[in-house]
Amino acid sequence: MVDLNRREFLKQVASIGVGTTLLGKVQAVDEQTSPPIPQVVLGKTGIKVSLVGLGTGMRGWMRQSNHTRMGYPAFERLVKHAYERGINFFDTADLYGTHTFLRDALKGIPREKFVIQTKIWFMPQGLPEVVTDAKAAVDRFRKELGTDYIDIVLLHCTMSGKWTDELKRMMDDLEELKQKGIIKAHGTSSHSIPALKVSLESPWVDVQLARINHTGAKMDGMPEDVVPILKAMQEKGKGVVGMKIFGEGTFREPSQREASLRFVLSQKCVHAFVIGFEKPEQIDETLKMVQDILKS
Repeated sequence: MVDLNRREFLKQVASIGVGTTLLGKVQAVDEQTSPPIPQVVLGKTGIKVSLVGLGTGMRGWMRQSNHTRMGYPAFERLVKHAYERGINFFDTADLYGTHTFLRDALKGIPREKFVIQTKIWFMPQGLPEVVTDAKAAVDRFRKELGTDYIDIVLLHCTMSGKWTDELKRMMDDLEELKQKGIIKAHGTSSHSIPALKVSLESPWVDVQLARINHTGAKMDGMPEDVVPILKAMQEKGKGVVGMKIFGEGTFREPSQREASLRFVLSQKCVHAFVIGFEKPEQIDETLKMVQDILKS
């Protein structure tokens, strides 16, 4: 287990929520003229996801987030709108409290039509209890999500440069679940450069969730430090998923958001990325920007 004092711990987890609130003006989009969002394969996992995914953990902590606070009806409208627009990739976590929300929102959609990525929180703070048993956690997750299998399970918020030693038991348990077909892939959500570098070298990491944008906002380091690591991960066949694309809501203007999308897509350092949209129009704006960038 990582040994952190409270001040350092709170500093590190301040920006853990995968999602992003898009503050400021949102550009109106004509859905009828927007082509489908591309789908991509996450490295050697064989898992096919939409280029843009929906994160459900903005301000996530103690099994609550902005997405749970919006209530079931609004959350269901958001998820269904995302799916109708071509998004099949949904990011959640025990920390966010959105497992049952996502389960109910996806009812009626064939299980093979969408991909769920969730995360195990192992830190001593953040949940009412300390989670130490990965197998028990995944079994609970499957019940909460209403699914026999989970596509991707990540260790949530690795920060130590020794996380593969400190979390070996959980890693071994997740590998066993993968061999049994209970999960399809495992990996980590890293929140430091040392942790990212360990992920790069670890053959255990199938999927890496990493913070990336054009300015370094809410990231582990500056883009010039992070991008080469993510590209090297891709070369090794790891699936790389980006987060904090909009700097956790700090990119308030559409031009800032577009600049970040253009940077991330041009660098080709991630296979896909997740954003914690909170309103359907935010989804529409981003998908239109992505489509315009890909056409340019």
